[in-house]
Amino acid sequence: MATTRTGTIATTDLCVAQISRLLDQDPGDWDRRAHRMGVLAEFLAGSHLPRSWATREPRNASALVLHAWTQLARGRSQGGLEDTADVVDSCLRAAELAPEDPTAWVVVLGAARLERWEQPQVFGVWNEVLARDRWNREAYLSMLGYLTPEEAGSRIQVLEFVDALCARMPANMPCAATELTAQVFQYHSVLGRGGFEALVARNHWSHAMAAQALDRVVHTWVQPGFLRHAKALADLNVLAYALMAADRRHEARSVFEALGGVVTAWPWQTAGDPVNEFDQAQRRAAAGQ
Repeated sequence: MATTRTGTIATTDLCVAQISRLLDQDPGDWDRRAHRMGVLAEFLAGSHLPRSWATREPRNASALVLHAWTQLARGRSQGGLEDTADVVDSCLRAAELAPEDPTAWVVVLGAARLERWEQPQVFGVWNEVLARDRWNREAYLSMLGYLTPEEAGSRIQVLEFVDALCARMPANMPCAATELTAQVFQYHSVLGRGGFEALVARNHWSHAMAAQALDRVVHTWVQPGFLRHAKALADLNVLAYALMAADRRHEARSVFEALGGVVTAWPWQTAGDPVNEFDQAQRRAAAGQ
């Protein structure tokens, strides 16, 4: 029994060392740090390792944020957090230890969205992120979701949020897909109504705002090196999906080529198995059908 426990501890120590090295790479690149932290949190959502690491190293900002983010990942799958206070406390302690790092505030923002905090509180957290990372992808998409009518906002608030972003954001920032994501959200909202509206949902993409959102990015995003952030391929999946929904198959062909077969679950999963939906769409785009 002692041998088994020793082996378990040694394995945990090895995993922690590897995770720590990964998270310490590219210091100051908050986009990649958030991406790595998010992937690890989803993978470790059912593991005791993040809590164990945070308990053993209570002054390690990476350990605290990973512990909080794994709780957020579990909360998203369960519809709510098990211990909101622990998530927020872990993040606030991490923010004190690494005040320049926005990642802890990104997790607080995710928790605030999930728990439907009041808008003044949420915008306060949002401002903490922006003070550290002006174009943080995770934060913009969290705020976009929070402001939808399905959550705590309204269609008008979504429009104002997207308009304010587009007015000042350089075209290739990590949050570049916020506007297009908002259009996909609205398209899905129409589909969700069912009946006749769902049958004619494709008309959404012929409306000026939706068409312009596609026009602004369809030719630039596929250029080699234009999008350099960690989740560029996820954003290209959104573009390919939207172009196919808009019946702009010729333009979608180059996006599928740029993707090289890399599939993300969202937004393809809306209509079924994401890999099957992606493959069928790719074949239709190649055939121009």
